[in-house]
Order: sequence, then structure tokens, then C-alpha cells
Amino acid sequence: MKRLLLLAAPLVLAACGSSESDPAPTPTPTPSQPRTLVAADLDLSTLGAKIVGPQGPEIETVLSAGSAQIGEMVSFVACPEGVETCEPGQMPEGTIYTYVHQITLAQNNEATQDAAITGPEVVESPPSLFRTTEKAHGFNAAVGYSSAQALDALGSEDAIAITSDDGRLIWRVVEGGGWQPGSTITFWWQSTLPPAGPADAYLLEVEGSQSIARGPYPAEEKSPAGTSAN
Repeated sequence: MKRLLLLAAPLVLAACGSSESDPAPTPTPTPSQPRTLVAADLDLSTLGAKIVGPQGPEIETVLSAGSAQIGEMVSFVACPEGVETCEPGQMPEGTIYTYVHQITLAQNNEATQDAAITGPEVVESPPSLFRTTEKAHGFNAAVGYSSAQALDALGSEDAIAITSDDGRLIWRVVEGGGWQPGSTITFWWQSTLPPAGPADAYLLEVEGSQSIARGPYPAEEKSPAGTSAN
């Protein structure tokens, strides 16, 4: 027994020595997964006054894919109900701003028709979606769309699913018979930050045709150390 213990001792010492020389494992960051959000309806009549910017209370954008117009977007940002004049610099801390985007598809959309049909075979086209191309700064988890308009444009009030992917908001059509030409759907989301101005921060995709959309967007919130006094 004593001989066995003496032979085993060098092995124990060697094992201990090797553990000290091995490099510490590097932690692998876990990629953030898309998060499903609960969609809510919105009664526009319950909003307060709109922010009036250099372009007025609303920003209109023509949505084009190549040389074809696929629709148009009208956007605005409103203060909470009861606010008669919405001036971000004069609003109290904690004010919630509602970003509203009304998208109307073109009546005759040659770009989407070409993407959906090639030759004699009908090709399954990508799902239609509307999204932010940047992180939704100040997002307070309140988001949705008009269910009545979704019923009219898509055939179902629950036709749209909303997710957050790395901070970017995505409204994706998951049910219904496709977005009908000439119909309108209103998308909305809320932020604790007012818009910094118009930005090319939105994207519409219909039947494989994509168009960057320009609308009001909040700037990234600065850390307390980098915030300058007004």
C-alpha cells in the first residue's frame, strides 16, 4: 500500500502543475435572440398635440424600389393626451412620445408583382414587413398597430407579429391574404426620448421589394457623464 501511494504522488503533483499553466477559458458572449412583443391597438384620438418640426407636424415620404413607387409613409410624433402644445424642450421629464407611421401601398405596384411571379410558376415571396433599421432609442415596450386597418388590408386583425431584434423593432405580416394595394396600415411605438429629427431609420419590404423610409427618430440617449447642461 505504501509503495502505491508513493507512485501516485508524482501524478497528483503533475496534475496540479498542469492546471496552473492552462489559460483561463474565455467566456463566449451569448447572442441576443429576437424577443416577441405584445401588440396593442391605438386610438389616435387619445393622443395629444403633435410635435411641429421644420417640415410641419407630419413628414411624408415616397417609398420607392428601383424606379417603381411601392407606397408612401406619413409619420408624426405626439405628446400624451391632454397636451395642447408639444414642445420637447418644455415637456417635463418622463414624458412619453408616441411615434406613428401610416403606410399606404400604391394602387398599381409593378415591383411587387414582378417579385411575386416569375414565368409560369408562382414563387413564394418573402413576408411583408416594416421595421426600424436602428435601435429604438428610449423604447418603453409599448408598441402596436391598427387592428381595424390590418383586418381591411390583410384580412385578419392578428395578421401582424412584432419582435425586437437587437433593439430594432420589426412588424411582420404572418397571416392573411397579403397586403392589399391602396390600403393603409398604421404602426406605432413609444419612446421616452423626443425625435432628434428626420432620419433614414425605417424600411418597408413588400413581396421582396425594399424601400428605405425617412421619418422622425430619437437620438441615442447619452450617458450622464456625457450629458451637457442646457
